[in-house]
Amino acid sequence: MTETIEKGTSRTQGSAQGSTRTQTLHFTLNLPQPVEKVWAAVATPGGLPEWLAAADVLEPRLGGAVTLRWLNGDEAASHSGQVTAWDVERVAEYTIDLHGRCRFHLEPSAAGGTTVRFTNEFEGDDALRLDCLAGWHNHFEFLADALAGRPKDWSGWSLDRWRELRAGYEAD
Repeated sequence: MTETIEKGTSRTQGSAQGSTRTQTLHFTLNLPQPVEKVWAAVATPGGLPEWLAAADVLEPRLGGAVTLRWLNGDEAASHSGQVTAWDVERVAEYTIDLHGRCRFHLEPSAAGGTTVRFTNEFEGDDALRLDCLAGWHNHFEFLADALAGRPKDWSGWSLDRWRELRAGYEAD
C-alpha cells in the first residue's frame, strides 16, 4: 500500500500576460526510513530508477553533470543539467532542462525517520504547474513504495493515477 503523500503547494511569480512566469512547487515528505536510506534513493544512480528516472550521469559534487532518463514508456527521454548544490545526506539539488531546479533537503526526524523538503522551480504557465504538481506527487508515492521495498515496475506504468492527482490539484 502506498504511504499517504501530503499535497504539494505552489507559488507563481510574474503576470499572466508576461512571457515569463516562475512556478515554485513545495512538498514536505515525512518518511519513516532513516536519512541514509532516503539519501540513497534520492541522490544516487542506484536509487533514482526505483521511483523517478535512470541517472545515466550523476556526478555527486557541486558543478557535476546530471542526465536523467525517464523510464515511463513512450514518453521516455533524457534530460541533462548540472548539480547546483551538494551536501552529502543533507542537500541534493540539480537543474535540468525538463524540470528546472529540483532541490531535496533531508533532515532527520525525531522518530528516526526523515523529513524531505522538496522544491521545484521552473518557468511555465498554470497548466504546466498543475502537470508538475501531479507528476511530483505521483513520483513521491513511488518513492514511498520504493523505500518500503516495492520499487516502481515501469512496464506497468500508466497515466491513470497522474490524471486523478492532476484533477485534484486543479479543483483546489
